[in-house]
Amino acid sequence: MTVLRLTCSLFWVDVRLREINGRWIASADTPNGPSLGVGEDALHAIEGALEPFASIADELIASLPAWELGKG
Repeated sequence: MTVLRLTCSLFWVDVRLREINGRWIASADTPNGPSLGVGEDALHAIEGALEPFASIADELIASLPAWELGKG
């Protein structure tokens, strides 16, 4: 499992990322509990998990190190 801390100008979000049987699952911490995202690649899973942060999701994703996207 990979643990990422995504940051923006207002706060940070911890995201856990794991590949299971060729699919990716991401879990982001939110004030209302975990938010899950699933995808064929890590980025799509992270985007799904960040849905509760839709207004700043682009800024959070921009803080993701590029090398993490290909990590398994």
